[in-house]
Amino acid sequence: MTTKSIPEKRSNRIMIAAPSSGSGKTTVTCALLEALKRKGCDPVSFKCGPDYIDPMFHKKVLGIEGRNLDTFFAGSDGVKRIVSEYTGGYAVIEGVMGIYDGMSASDIKGSCYEIAKITRTPIVLTADAKGIGRTVISVIKGVLADDEDHLIKGIILNRMSEGFFDKLKVHLEQEISRVRDDVKLLGFIPNDPKLSLKSRHLGLLLPKEIDDIREKIETSADAFEEYVDIKRLLEIMEDAEDIKTEEKADHMIFAPGAPEREDGSGCTLAVASDDAFCFIYRDNIEAFEKRGVTVRYFSPLEDDSLPEGTSGILLPGGYPELYLEKLSANTAMLSAIKSAIEAGVPSLAECGGFMYLHDTVADKDGRKYKMAGVIDGDCAFTGHLVRFGYMYIKEAGLSILAGLKGHEFHYYESSAKADAATAAKPNLDATWDSMICAHNGIWGFPHFYYDSSPKFVDDFIAKMKEVSFG
Repeated sequence: MTTKSIPEKRSNRIMIAAPSSGSGKTTVTCALLEALKRKGCDPVSFKCGPDYIDPMFHKKVLGIEGRNLDTFFAGSDGVKRIVSEYTGGYAVIEGVMGIYDGMSASDIKGSCYEIAKITRTPIVLTADAKGIGRTVISVIKGVLADDEDHLIKGIILNRMSEGFFDKLKVHLEQEISRVRDDVKLLGFIPNDPKLSLKSRHLGLLLPKEIDDIREKIETSADAFEEYVDIKRLLEIMEDAEDIKTEEKADHMIFAPGAPEREDGSGCTLAVASDDAFCFIYRDNIEAFEKRGVTVRYFSPLEDDSLPEGTSGILLPGGYPELYLEKLSANTAMLSAIKSAIEAGVPSLAECGGFMYLHDTVADKDGRKYKMAGVIDGDCAFTGHLVRFGYMYIKEAGLSILAGLKGHEFHYYESSAKADAATAAKPNLDATWDSMICAHNGIWGFPHFYYDSSPKFVDDFIAKMKEVSFG
């Protein structure tokens, strides 16, 4: 495959990572992004891993564009290209889980540290100091010991009183200096309930579900500006290495011998987007837009019809279980979607969107609500996670599915028979029947990253064109 070098692109950036989940990464990230906005730095944000909610949160609450960075989905080169393409001012990358936690216990693959290493991004380590004293020094030194690439450049202590910070500061700085002379203690975030952002089983609560969310963000940014050395933090961001990438020629963007991108001009993809259906990778939408497809959004909660000229439908995941009564009551939309799909309009339905196509979905108490009735089956709450984690399509009856990579995170299960493909977990000997394919539709629990399979979007557009121009 031919490639050409492209110029290095200046990108002031930093990653907020932590020893573990619950250490305050999101609080620090949101506070920093708001502080950067106040300084006119025009920040953008990234979230390591497959989580949808943080980028959506940054967009809706902070007005800041957010993207996902995931090496399982996009590979090393893809991650570098995404960071390079969407940064130009100041970028904040929020880590995931513990700094070295990834797809297995044996290495850093899939971890936020791997992403920092690939993109040569400096790291600020956020350590939770709630319920811990001097031992936090040992935690920090332990994390620094595994920082083989010396990417960690700063430390912020979260949930700590000003008085204890003053007592600990000199000892922590002395201990850090014995290990590394390039890591600076930048400050702390006070232990104040007003600064915490609540979460549920899949990341943050949605913006509308958090009381006084703007007040919380403003208060967090105020605390950040008061207790953290922002000047030094900006210097760390500005010291980030320029990103070097290679750009594949447009006609060679896919594997050798593969056709050029399908021209989707004249096609309209109707994308469900509201409080019930909101788990959307921006990269997936742009994969269609870059091929000329017109993307129009609609709300299964509020609208009574699909966008005019719809030639394809995307029903993404979200939290439909929180809006079952309202979704069920909107019979006009349910009927419109069923009619379009049964008429052969190509459709993609992921997780919550997949549930929406069933005969019924039950709430946690077992009450059933009628849905679109496209799929002969019911969805019920299991009370536990079902097939959580990364997955890929190992075998498929339809070539369009071959090699797709995705992620599953759901508490519901379907009674319908889904056997159009065999799904598998990476690095594990685990497979299961997955996906329903009918009426030009591709439906199932996985949230797919479309560019993980080069021909997926092109093949789907080809189906859309049959509807638009057939």
